[in-house]
Amino acid sequence: MKVFINEQIDLITREELSRAIATLPDWRREKALRFKHEQGQKECTFAYLLLQEALSDVYGISDLSPFIIGEHGKPALAEHPSIHFNMSHCRHAIACVVSDHPVGIDIERIGRYKETLARHVLNEQEFAQVTNSRQPDIEFARFWTQKEAIVKLTGRGIDDDLKNLLLKYNNVSLHTEEHPDKGYVLSVATMDAH
Repeated sequence: MKVFINEQIDLITREELSRAIATLPDWRREKALRFKHEQGQKECTFAYLLLQEALSDVYGISDLSPFIIGEHGKPALAEHPSIHFNMSHCRHAIACVVSDHPVGIDIERIGRYKETLARHVLNEQEFAQVTNSRQPDIEFARFWTQKEAIVKLTGRGIDDDLKNLLLKYNNVSLHTEEHPDKGYVLSVATMDAH
């Protein structure tokens, strides 16, 4: 498993974005251009380019065919079913992970903490941990990215019981990195080997 991160998204100019969009295959270019705002176009375009870099670096794959999309929206490579990947992006960074085993990744900007959202997605213990934290924004982002990474790992979409998701999937290994200086938290989820 290898994680790739691009923390330079804020520095991308409109001209660089236009040049990058022009390099995309038609299907991905169309997806990027469906975003009305430049930020969405940047995230979509450079997430794909980061994945392309990752697959080339780790597996020597230089040409990506269109993704096949699973039942709950999880993308896969039609021509390379044994290679697993996942992408995520936020305003401050883009991340992708490639692996020989199913994997999920989520990256979120710090600052999304709202009590109503926290009560909706956290169980009582997690909520108490967030509200008692000296940095509730970071603590909330940690839980949020872990849960989202699990959702993306399983490919099942948003689980009905987000509050207890971490308890339900206790067979998942989580790796979380907090980068308050860069404005984001990142989590990667993989299934335990046993």
